[in-house]
Formats: sequence, C-alpha cells, structure tokens
Amino acid sequence: MWKISKHSKQLALSHAQLETVILERTAELQILSQRLLKVQDEERRKLARDLHDSTGQTLAALKISVSFLQEECKENSAVMSIVADVAELADRAVEEIRTMSYLLHPPLLDEIGFSCAAEWFIEGFAKRSGVDVSAELSADGKRLPMNIEIALFRVLQESLTNVHRHSEAVRARVCFQRQDGTAMLEVRDFGRGIQSERLQQLRETSAQTGVGLAGMRERMNELNGNFELESDEHGTTIRATVPLSAIFPENSRETGQEARLPQTSRDVCSSQVGAGS
Repeated sequence: MWKISKHSKQLALSHAQLETVILERTAELQILSQRLLKVQDEERRKLARDLHDSTGQTLAALKISVSFLQEECKENSAVMSIVADVAELADRAVEEIRTMSYLLHPPLLDEIGFSCAAEWFIEGFAKRSGVDVSAELSADGKRLPMNIEIALFRVLQESLTNVHRHSEAVRARVCFQRQDGTAMLEVRDFGRGIQSERLQQLRETSAQTGVGLAGMRERMNELNGNFELESDEHGTTIRATVPLSAIFPENSRETGQEARLPQTSRDVCSSQVGAGS
C-alpha cells in the first residue's frame, strides 16, 4: 500500500513538472511568435523604403532618359513608337513599385495614423478587387500608439485579403471606433460564409488555422486584446478589440501619450487616399 501511495505521489509530481514545462514552452513560443511579427513589420518597413528610395528613383531616372529620347526621335515615327512603348512601361513600373511599397508599409500609417491609412487601403483594395467596401472610420483627431496602429492595420489587410480570396462576396463593410477605453476594428463580408466544422477549426489555435488568422490572433494577444471570428450563411465577421491600456512605454511615441493630429490632417489624408490604388 505504501509503495502504491509513493508511486502515485511520484506520478503526480511528474505530471505537475510536465505541466510546468508545457506552460514554459508555450510562453516561449508566444514570445518568439511576437518577435517574429515585429521583425516582419520592420522588414516590411525597410523593404518599402528601399523600393521607394532605390528602385523608384532608378525608374524615375529612366523616365527622364526616355523623355530625352522622345525629343530626339520626333522625326522618326518608327523609333518614336518604340520609345513611347518604353515610356508607357516605365510609367506602369513606377506605379506598381509605388503601390507595392505602400502596401508593405504605407507612409500614412507613420505620418498621420490608422484611420487615414485604412481609408487609403480600403479605397485601393476596392479598385483592385472589385469588392464594394463601405467604411465607417473614427476620426476624432487622436493618434493611437504605433504598436496598436500597426497591429490593427495588419488585421485590416489580412481580413480584406481573405474576403477577396475566400468569401466570394461583392460587398463588405469596415468599421473602426474608439469607445469605453478600447479601439475596435470590425471587417464584415456578405459572402458565402464558413461551414460550421471549418469555423470551429479556424477558431482553435492549430496548424489548420493558417498563417493569416494565427498572425492576427497573435497580434491581439500581444496587446491583451481580443480576436473574434463569426460566420453564418450571410457572411463572415472578424473583430479585433484592443484595450487602450495596451500602451507600453517602449512602444509609445516620444511624448509617451496619445498624439493629436495636426489641424490639416484631414486635408492631407484626402489628398493622398488612393495614391497606391
């Protein structure tokens, strides 16, 4: 009897130790995942800058050279036609590089904030995809900390990408609002919805959820936020809610507080929306 009791205690101890190890490893994996997302964001920002400053400038120089050729070849219609084609290709390449750079990391996100960057992205997405997207974006003049703005923007990007790839929807709606100490982003499509069995799989943290959903969920976990996925025969809704208490000193701006947009921010936003469409 004593041996059985001793064996039971040993098993209980081993079980407790195993649970501790699992919790430690889970925490380590979560930290690693968060670091990978931050590295990914930094790489996107760097790549966007390099595309704009290096490749973009090279193409701009090419356009200048082509314009000189056009002046020199006015009397040769055959050559002029070829040069005109080159000029058109250069213009197209400049536009594609600009769009790619902005999609990787839109300057509006750093310069003006989430609402303006979201408006720009939604308008460009609607033009590229053919999906009619209505938007209700809070614009109370206050900036969110950069870590929150980046997380919400990536959720918006991934959500609308999923709408285009999987929902077969022709209409969608984006809502962003701040109230009761939280920031909430909701993306809803009016497509075919997700079957209940698949929906249950996507709600669980597993390899079957896919990289996109896992990334969105991890971004919300990092900010002590909440990620929700709902779907029925009328469409699918993704909702990301972040407490504004998720402002960490190392992620805040230089003031350590929410920054207020300049008075002309709405004008700047309006002038740049659709630039990368």
